[in-house]
Amino acid sequence: MPHRIAVLALEVSIAFDIGSSTHMFAQLPDRYEVLVCSPGRRPIATSGGYDITPSYDLDVLRDADTVLVPGTRYEPARRGSLEPAVREALLGTRAPRIMSICTGAFVLAAAGLLDGRPATTHWSATEQFRALYPRVRLNPDVLFVDDGDVLTSAGVAAGIDLCLHVIRSDHGSEVASRVARYCVVPPHRQGGQSQFISRPVPSIGDSSTAPARAWALNRLDSPLELSALAEQARMSVRTFTRRFREETGMSPGKWITLQRVERARHLLETTDLPVDQVAQHSGFGTGAALRQQLAASLGVSPTTYRQTFRSA
Repeated sequence: MPHRIAVLALEVSIAFDIGSSTHMFAQLPDRYEVLVCSPGRRPIATSGGYDITPSYDLDVLRDADTVLVPGTRYEPARRGSLEPAVREALLGTRAPRIMSICTGAFVLAAAGLLDGRPATTHWSATEQFRALYPRVRLNPDVLFVDDGDVLTSAGVAAGIDLCLHVIRSDHGSEVASRVARYCVVPPHRQGGQSQFISRPVPSIGDSSTAPARAWALNRLDSPLELSALAEQARMSVRTFTRRFREETGMSPGKWITLQRVERARHLLETTDLPVDQVAQHSGFGTGAALRQQLAASLGVSPTTYRQTFRSA
């Protein structure tokens, strides 16, 4: 049976969030069934200036495999409460995974589902969210947060990142990349939403770290010194490090590690190379180092990851 995703639409739903999330999962109809619902199947106003009339009511949340709450301007959650029927449906679901996109996190927080947990929402709503829900460990600097059975994303396009992350977690990076290519979006974006917050435009004389990143991607199996990266960008190490963080939302070292993890995942899924060779080709050097990195980032060993996603 396909994995059933129940999308909870509440007024005023962000049209982009509903459209993008349902569209992405619908690219895999043999793997996902997407059902959009609302309280009593009532018509829901959207940010696009039109209403939608879901085909299902809140009963579908009870037996869903995943519950997804898109971004919304739903007034009760912006006051710290929920309609009784919505609260009951969210707390009564048996879904092993609950997700929110953008300001959908307000709805999960109002139900108490984020208490004590790490979460994120749109950066512009940070102050209001923290005032209403101080028990949530809000991190406004990331694109999404995966806390196991509860996942939240930042605003608008970050919902695409979260959906691809879920597809990648369920079926591997090859399947996720196929969906990303069809939807004409990058399969994986690095950095956090801090890189999209409005800040002064760099002066004309400043250059980008993009050439250094492209240079590094072709040399992940070799040592990559910070000074060599800065040289590729024709910057001092200090300027390069500052600019790199502004452009990617992370340090050069963390970015390189993430790229190497992605290279290792790809090799584990698409080749029969021994783990030690995968480690060498991805720049980790030894199988022990690769095992440590995958355990830290994915919670599994290379062998387990390969067995899971080669079959998928």
